[in-house]
Amino acid sequence: MNSVNSARTPEDPADLPTITRLSELAELVAGPDRGLGLYLRWSKGPAADLAEGGGQSSRDGLTGVRLPGLSANPLRVEDWWGDRSRELWVARRLHDYRHLRDQRGPGVRPWVLRAEERGRGPDNEPLVVCRQPVAWVHESVLADCDRVVAEQQAGGWGPLDRSGERGGG
Repeated sequence: MNSVNSARTPEDPADLPTITRLSELAELVAGPDRGLGLYLRWSKGPAADLAEGGGQSSRDGLTGVRLPGLSANPLRVEDWWGDRSRELWVARRLHDYRHLRDQRGPGVRPWVLRAEERGRGPDNEPLVVCRQPVAWVHESVLADCDRVVAEQQAGGWGPLDRSGERGGG
């Protein structure tokens, strides 16, 4: 992986480094700030998200209402997590929303961004404005994620997929 700790913002989001191992993603949240300001987003990437007139917004799937920011998942490790595995923390963050790749179509994949929260969406998800794209998350990290989640032997626990619910979206 290229250095994801670089303060340089790539001029072309395609130039983003790629995280290829779950341990690399966990390293991002291992410092004293515990990943404060880092988010995970499932989309076609920063070029698509940041090109829409600078608006950086998502839409509510149920009502179509334009939201005042990009829907994202915080990577910051909460204090109550204590000294538990950072890999398990980020694996869960990836696993929770991986169904979005299939629901949103070809080209959707996870990426990490440094962002500022602007509000909350209808599912209480953070709505953020991207300050800096950080890295793509490679498919191999999702395989690591599957392994770590399966090791928890949590039975019926799974992604927050609403596709089978009536009226969800």
